[in-house]
Order: sequence, then C-alpha cells, then structure tokens
Amino acid sequence: MKFLHLADIHLGASPDLPNGLAEKRKKEIWNSFRNVIETCEREKIDLLLIVGDLFHRQPLLRELKEVSYLFGKLTKTQVVLVAGNHDYIKKDSYYRTFHWQKHVHMISADEPQCIELLEISTSVCGFSYHSREIRDRLDISQLKKGRQKYKILLLHGGDETHVPFNREDLRRVDYDYVALGHIHKPQTVIDGKAAYSGALEPIDKNDTGKHGFIKGEITDEGCRIRFVPASVRRYIHEKITVTPQFTDQELQERIEACIREQGEQHFYKFILTGFRDPDIMFETVRRFSPGDSLYGHPAFGNEHGWNILEIADRTTPTYDFEQLMKQHKEDILGAFIEELSEYPQESIQYRALCEGVQALMDTRRG
Repeated sequence: MKFLHLADIHLGASPDLPNGLAEKRKKEIWNSFRNVIETCEREKIDLLLIVGDLFHRQPLLRELKEVSYLFGKLTKTQVVLVAGNHDYIKKDSYYRTFHWQKHVHMISADEPQCIELLEISTSVCGFSYHSREIRDRLDISQLKKGRQKYKILLLHGGDETHVPFNREDLRRVDYDYVALGHIHKPQTVIDGKAAYSGALEPIDKNDTGKHGFIKGEITDEGCRIRFVPASVRRYIHEKITVTPQFTDQELQERIEACIREQGEQHFYKFILTGFRDPDIMFETVRRFSPGDSLYGHPAFGNEHGWNILEIADRTTPTYDFEQLMKQHKEDILGAFIEELSEYPQESIQYRALCEGVQALMDTRRG
C-alpha cells in the first residue's frame, strides 16, 4: 500500500514579504499542493494523508471547492484528512457542512475515529481540532486501531499546547505508521514508524531547510518511508565570518557566490560575524543581483534581482587600542579604553568596548 503523507500546507497564508510579493508566494503554495495531487495520480498512490493545517485559517467555501476540484483529479487515490490548530473546526466552519467526494474522507470529530478503507486494506485513525489549542496530554495506547490489515494514525501536535504526547509511547503502539503534523521541520521520530512530514512549503523566514512530503509503502515486511523535497523555494540563513581584511566588495562577491551555488530562487538572510576593519562599513540595506545592479527590494525571478531579505551585521570593529591610548590618554576616549581594555576579544565587554569606541570616533568625525 503506497501512501503520501503531508501536513501544514497552509493554503491561504500570506508570508511576510514586501511589495505585494506575498500574493505571488500565496499562489506558489497553492501550486505546490497541486503538484502533490499530480504526483499521486502519476505514481498511482493508494492513499494521501493530510495531517492538519491544510488551510492557514478558517477555510472559505470557495477555497474548499478549489481543493475539492483538485481532489477530483485523483482516480486511484483515497484521501484522509484532519483539521489542525490553524484550520480548526469552529461551530460555523464550512468543514461541518461541506460534502466531499466519495474518495475523500475527513475525520471531523474531536474524539478519535477510524476510517475503514477496504479497497486498500487500511484503517486510518485520528481526530480534528475544534479549538486553537489542545493541552490535555494524549494517551496514545488508548486510541482506536481499526480493523484492517494495515493501520495508520494521524496526529497533529507534539508540543505543550497542541496535543502533548510521549514520543516513546509511539514505539509500543500497534500502528504500522504514525503520520505527524504541526512541526514544520521534517523529521523522523522512529525509523519506519513515525515521522513529521514538515510543512509542504516554508511559511516564514524561520522555516529554514528543505520542505516537502513523505512517501511511504507498507508491506508484510513493514513500513518504509523517505522524505521528498518538493518546495518551490527555501529560506536560507547563511553565516559569513569576516576578518579585518574584508571589504564591502568582497562581501558582495561572497553573497553572489553563495546564491549561485545554492539557488537563485530561494530567500536569503546573511549573518555577518567576526571582526572587521573599523574603516570599512558593510552595506546591509541593498539587494544584490547578477552583474552590477543593486535593488532596494527583493523580487521573484532573476530578471528583477535576487531575494535577499536581510543582511544582519553582527561584526565587531577591531581597533589598535594601544595606539589609540597614546593618542587620547588625556581625554574621555582614552579613559574609556583604559577601563575596558583588559577584557578578552571573545567577551561581551570587549564587544561593548569596540562599539563604544566606534560611537566616540563617529562623534568626533561629525
């Protein structure tokens, strides 16, 4: 029995991007979900599992109709889904009255239930959120198992405010596979037994790393799973360690080389660390593009520039404090240096000294 496991699709989400780019990103998330549907049909997948947060908020009726249309393209795949903490089932939720096609099964109850899929000898058990949080600790051993040959559990949560549970309990339960949702970073909890698929697409700048879905197969020998990267873009946080010999032009070249190597379609945050020449100021508000053009705002597509969301300068200017002491031994700058000059370079006090000296030097230049 072949299955695809995904979660946290967040259809309708508007990522925090400037200049109307959030709308473009919103469409990309829908397109990514459509690609998963096409994968199911192309590869003759038996079962598609959606473990919560299909939508970023309460779904509109027209959004449910759009999803239903996509599900209608599936001729060989059964679909089972639950609602998560973002798209939880309110009293007036359209989830309550929407009529899915016969191959689409939503477990809408807030108590564990099982869907019996006789055609593929599989029971899928789970429950939906009816509120934003579920703080009660879950006793996994007491959940229903179903009556079919293969047994799967859908579980959206895993932190203190969203269905807390003991991960070690998953080893002892009588399920062939536990499909997990809510945590956006894909991760295996128990090899061949339980895993978070992670978010299908990164939703904000902290959703770093690869995103996609899990592809699995259950046979008489057990369950085998593998993560399939599928996101259109990634958020990449790249650290660049600078030295006193570093110039702003060299920084630009390093950034351009990094983007070319990892992919021009992704979103980047560069973090500058280390010690720099105090006479060198790094430009942290501009955006780089191929050739010689600089852009003040990120935009999709290389014809508009690369997607640099932030350049965070956390470098420390390095001064010749001995020479400065000689030059300023009679004024406030000299006294300040003498007060803090005994601290090692790695210390917070040394960084404060460097920043204080820079502030005083800038005042004198003014």
